[in-house]
Amino acid sequence: MARSVAAAAAVVAGCTLGTTAPPAIAAPAAFSPVHVDGSQFVDSSGRVMLLHGVNSVDKEPPYFAPGTTLSAHDAELLSRHGFNTVRLGVNFDGLMPTKGVVDTAYLDRVAGVVDTLAQYGIHTVLDNHQDGLSRIWNGNGFPEWAIHARPAAGENNPGFPMFYLMPSMNAGWDELWNNTYGVVDYLGQALGALADKMNGHPGAMGIELLNEPWPGSAFLSCFPNGCAGFDAKYQGVMQKLTDAVRGGNGDITVFWEPNVTWNETMPTNLGKNPPISAPGIAFAPHDYCVPSQLATYSGLPTFLRGLCPLQQGKTWGNIDAFTHRTGIPTLVTEFGDGDASVLSNTLINADDRFIGWQYWRYSGGDPFTGDIGSQLVRTYPQATSGTPGRMIFDTGSGDFAYRYTPRSTGKPTEIYVSDLHYPNGYQVRVDGGTVTSAPGARVVTVEANASTPVSVYINRPGSKGATVPDGPVGTGSASGSASGSASGSGGSGSASGSGS
Repeated sequence: MARSVAAAAAVVAGCTLGTTAPPAIAAPAAFSPVHVDGSQFVDSSGRVMLLHGVNSVDKEPPYFAPGTTLSAHDAELLSRHGFNTVRLGVNFDGLMPTKGVVDTAYLDRVAGVVDTLAQYGIHTVLDNHQDGLSRIWNGNGFPEWAIHARPAAGENNPGFPMFYLMPSMNAGWDELWNNTYGVVDYLGQALGALADKMNGHPGAMGIELLNEPWPGSAFLSCFPNGCAGFDAKYQGVMQKLTDAVRGGNGDITVFWEPNVTWNETMPTNLGKNPPISAPGIAFAPHDYCVPSQLATYSGLPTFLRGLCPLQQGKTWGNIDAFTHRTGIPTLVTEFGDGDASVLSNTLINADDRFIGWQYWRYSGGDPFTGDIGSQLVRTYPQATSGTPGRMIFDTGSGDFAYRYTPRSTGKPTEIYVSDLHYPNGYQVRVDGGTVTSAPGARVVTVEANASTPVSVYINRPGSKGATVPDGPVGTGSASGSASGSASGSGGSGSASGSGS
């Protein structure tokens, strides 16, 4: 959601008939589907993928109507800026507006957007989105027929995000977690149909089962150290929905998001009891800053944003704990929310860990200008033919450095070069490998010369460049120096050009 439930928890803690489905649009020859392999996202050649992207969420009917969702123009813009993933919002209300009947026309519209994005090399995560459970509470997500709870006479609705504290809404969430009226079964039917629809659409990377799930009446048990009891029940629901998705599409990745008290730095207990054993599951946390949210949406003093590095550092510590416990890959599916002052907290932490992200949010035009664009549009390795190592990108100078240990995949390593940071072109140098792309190419391709580590340096003409930070991935801030003097064995290659 655009604004996390941070403000609320901070206060607490302190089928209709459809048209015939159009044929899937063939993805370009260069497009390769992405799937989970152990703790990484990989393409069909086995290259390790790093995903940078945006959210596009349409919360109001008519969903995915012409002019209200992503077009080919949007896809081209996103691709030009180096974004290779989109988190596309779908919702239960759109999937099944009538009890038990999937809207096939809605599925057709979703598939059309997925195919359009794939034509521009963009992988789609389909996000089952909700904010405030249902329009019953002036929220969105679940159809009104699916939830029996209703606001009590005279019950005050304070609006987003405080409406999560309403007793009636908590009763509605309890219905979900207890499957009181079969709502989980119906949601599973809808998500299974969505998954089945994505067969033959290679741009569909995965399905996120539920955006920012609220614990309902159990929410107080989540403070201050997480809620093991609720998370065990929640994991059972996630597994049931995963099984429903697998029934429709056995190959698509399924994304699990922690309950939304995560945004207030509460750790998740997913994968503790029982362990996550099903294949093809990925973790989908958010990285929001409570002080930023309060300053942005509640009018609190802006100096509170100074607390964000500390708070977000705790969130990333929770990510580390989860990934260490489970061994499944992570994609940060929301962060930022238009606050340029906190973007670097997420981006540097993500670079340190070689973790991808999807910025909240894109709604048309070209918002990637100024401070936001200079941070989000980055030079980075989109596909690594080998094992990723450390990297650094300086948003001020455009200096980039990256090291990886090569492995034969039949495809080169591909590094997107920012279209914003090199007004007079860029220079590239490779130690241990050879540049195989043309001078000035938007994507630099590199072939290793041997099995020894490869180091890639990209910078503006005349810049000293950067060095690769020391240590393995995930060992700390990417603070390499600006000397560009790191070296590797096995030969070297270089190229320069104007870029476009």
